[in-house]
Amino acid sequence: MTPPPTRSLWGYNPAANLTGRGHMKSYRKELSLSVPTLRGFINITPNVEECLRESGIREGIALINPMHVTSSVFIDDGEVGLYRHYEAWLEKLAPVLSVEEYSDEVIGEDIIDAHMKRHLLGRSVMMAITEGRLDFAQWEQIIYGEFDG
Repeated sequence: MTPPPTRSLWGYNPAANLTGRGHMKSYRKELSLSVPTLRGFINITPNVEECLRESGIREGIALINPMHVTSSVFIDDGEVGLYRHYEAWLEKLAPVLSVEEYSDEVIGEDIIDAHMKRHLLGRSVMMAITEGRLDFAQWEQIIYGEFDG
């Protein structure tokens, strides 16, 4: 008796099927954001959607990450009222401490908590792109959090 044929994915290149040219399409763009306060949140979903339109990418994955070590990108509801709750929660978990409480640290009075806050909310997000659109669940948005101005 002959064993059934096996299938291997090692030779499969999904990018070849998407582009027809055997390579993956990529696009990179940096955005400049202005947060009017030392700490704050901005819904950057429209910015990311604009980048996606510019890219022409129809299927794939988008990586959205901040280029600063005391900021975060995460996915949640775009409700502004929720941001106040995030601020209160983050302050409980990673409070601003006085210079004396940092002992020998010389990097600044409020920067250590900003690093911790970033880790609590995460550095970046990956989003599926389906039919040229970000593949969100209902109410999901991409939020930028700044913790050190």
